[in-house]
Amino acid sequence: MMGFRAKDEDGNRLRFVSGDDGLGTVVDLRRAPGFWRGSDGVGTVHHVAFRAADEEEQRARQEEIRRLGVEVTEVRDRNYFGSIYFREPGGVLFEVATDGPGFTLDESSAELGTALKLPPRYEAMRQRLERSLPPLRLPQAQAVDG
Repeated sequence: MMGFRAKDEDGNRLRFVSGDDGLGTVVDLRRAPGFWRGSDGVGTVHHVAFRAADEEEQRARQEEIRRLGVEVTEVRDRNYFGSIYFREPGGVLFEVATDGPGFTLDESSAELGTALKLPPRYEAMRQRLERSLPPLRLPQAQAVDG
């Protein structure tokens, strides 16, 4: 369904692959009969995200998910990308997010990571969020005497 195809099975482990070898092209699933359903909470994975290169690819995935009878959200604007969400049969939340517009929407590539950037809907919470975050210090070049 997510562009993966079955490749291998070993006992309770199933391996699925997508595209060429490389990062993000292999998913291993383990069958665990009788295990509890996916749920949110401490010590769990909140969601698994998959990439859609653009809105067209995302819409195609959304329609495919609907055709399979799975409830899927409308596109949610996450400022830096668009996302759709659905739960797999075991209850784990899956996301399909677009590449764009990207994190250079509000700062240059050279400035990425140098300031806290928030989507507009969180700006009203900026002071509270800044107080709750630990300070980050970038490594500085040491001055050389000489």
